[in-house]
This record gives sequence, structure tokens and C-alpha cells, in this order.
Amino acid sequence: MNGPVAADGRPSVAAPQLERSAEKAQRLRVRFARGAEAAEIGHLDLTRAWECAFEAAGIHLSYAGANRRQPRLTLAAGLPQGVTSDGELLDAVLAVPVEPRTVPERLAPHMPPGLAPLDAWEVGMGQPSVPTVVRYADYEVDVSAPESDVRRAIESFLAAESIPWRDTRGEKVREYDIRALVQGIFAAPCDGVTRLSMRLAAGTGGVGRPDQVMKALGLPEPLRVHRVRLVLAEVSPARDAWRRRGRYL
Repeated sequence: MNGPVAADGRPSVAAPQLERSAEKAQRLRVRFARGAEAAEIGHLDLTRAWECAFEAAGIHLSYAGANRRQPRLTLAAGLPQGVTSDGELLDAVLAVPVEPRTVPERLAPHMPPGLAPLDAWEVGMGQPSVPTVVRYADYEVDVSAPESDVRRAIESFLAAESIPWRDTRGEKVREYDIRALVQGIFAAPCDGVTRLSMRLAAGTGGVGRPDQVMKALGLPEPLRVHRVRLVLAEVSPARDAWRRRGRYL
């Protein structure tokens, strides 16, 4: 069967063949949820799913490249495999402007199971790309362990000035200070489990992973890991004006 294919391999709703223009008329930032059904989708398949959804919704993306045209779609930060989220971000450059508040409703029927657009708003074309302004990621991590034990582990972890850590994946070994990647952690009871709320570094200086933090805390394997939000660096109004107009006001 011809036509767009969703990330789960099923054909999506038939879409018109939109002209692939290089025009950059508008830049949107979309916040979306990623449920358990989409937790295993890889980066390339995720990008393709968004491209298909935009096409099926009749929203004209801008494309880059001369021979192999690529949609101007940029995901903010990679999500660890198996982790769900309500706070993922995607930047999309459009060839034809639209009303941002209508975008989630237009995209929703064309998304594969587990992906749901929540909000959309316009971002200045001259602002930095979304991956470069991500600073932290907030997570909820549920664990089957007494709250008192979890609190003691957190207190000990946060009291340390540094915690050397080695992460081995296959033949790759990475050594770093895991304490430096954790801005804060606290724990509270929630529905029969203990829930840890973590703010971890997610910028160019390093990325904290919830599973590695749990190991460093000496706690059991998490029952659930959920990314609540991505925290972005603030752009000053003066700098934003300079980027848009080529000079400070």
C-alpha cells in the first residue's frame, strides 16, 4: 500500500502530496506526550512519524537539502528507552504559516499509538535550536522500597561533593561524576510505592540518566520512569530582538 506509514508500521490516514518547499515561513514548538506504546520508537522512526502526521494534516513543512530532502524537524532531547513522558518538545519549520493553537488538534488523528501532541506555539526563527537550550529534565521514578530507606539514600548522595561513576555499555566505558549531573532529588509516598522526583542535567555539559542515578543510590530497579518536563534556558528579550532584527534595541 502506498502513502505515509506510521512508526508502528501501519498506514496512516491518506495525505495529500504536499509540495516540498524550502521556504521558511514559521517555526513552531510542539509539546507532546509519549506513552508506553511509543516508548521503544527510535529517533529516525519518530521523526518520520511526525513528518507523516504533518503531511496528513495538510500542514506544509519546510524541507532542506538539494537531492535528499529532509524535513526541518528537530527533537529537543533523546528519551531513554522504555521511558514515558508528558514533556517532549519538537521544533518544526513550516513553509506556510498556520494558527499554532489549531496544530495539536489537526495532528492528533494522524499520530501512531502512544504519541499525542499537547500544545503548540510560535518560536522566533532566529532563536537557538531547541536541543541547544535544554538544560535539565525532570523525572518521576517509582520504586518498591520503604520511603525511609529511599530518603537516607538520597541524603547520603546529595551530601557528597562528587561521586565517581563508571557506565559500561557493551565495549564502551564512560567515567564521570554522577553527582554533578543531579540538581535535586526528593521522595514521597505515592499509591503504595515511593516516588522520587529528580531534576537531572540534560545539556551539552552532560546528561543524567535516571537508571544510573538509581544505581548510584543503591535502590532497586525502578517500576516506572516518566519524564515530566524539559527545562530550557531563558532567552533575554534583548538578545532575542538582536537575533530577529540584527541589532539590539
